[in-house]
Amino acid sequence: MRLRRKNTDPVVEPAGTPDASVVEPAETSADPAPAGPVDVEDLDPDTTYIDLGSMLVAPVDGLELRLQVDEDSGEVLAVLLVAEEGVLEMRAFANSRGGDLWDEARSEIAADTERRGGTATEREGSFGTELYCQVPVEGPEGESLVQPSRIVGYNGPRWFVRATMAGRPAMDAEYCAPFEQAIRSLAVRRGHEAMAPGEPLPLKLPPEARPQTEDEAATDAGLR
Repeated sequence: MRLRRKNTDPVVEPAGTPDASVVEPAETSADPAPAGPVDVEDLDPDTTYIDLGSMLVAPVDGLELRLQVDEDSGEVLAVLLVAEEGVLEMRAFANSRGGDLWDEARSEIAADTERRGGTATEREGSFGTELYCQVPVEGPEGESLVQPSRIVGYNGPRWFVRATMAGRPAMDAEYCAPFEQAIRSLAVRRGHEAMAPGEPLPLKLPPEARPQTEDEAATDAGLR
């Protein structure tokens, strides 16, 4: 497991985005009752999980687990699952019982995307109402590229998960299958502490976590 150290920007911007001005989203099936993420009380006893505190992640073949860490505070900000042509970022938040943070978050994400010169479109997918976003970015040669992302939200019992698939998994239904599997198999540990809705649930480093080397950091720069 490797750590990605970052100061502020929570948005993952992977390499491998198309050089077209518009890219098509992946076709997904609309499932009215998607399975997972699940509460820690309902996790699969036959599945092996990596315990990250508020999130328990089941390893998925082909995806490398990394953690996004604030460089100044050392706080773990998000869980990343990375493949050659895409990345999944997962974050968990406190929620009120029966609350719908996803309904609130969609409008905020859409407004932020538009401020960055991009577009955000709601559509029905395998996790219910999703956001498909496209943001213009500058490529390594100064060329104009489009960064696609597919954002899903899931309201659990007193918790909420936001998952962002960026790069090829936002466009390619077959390629995004393991990323969807990771979201569905995620287990959330809310805890019993009083927390305001929208407050991030705390993550912790597992014992096997290690910081990146300079060479690894240079390689990962292509995902930013």
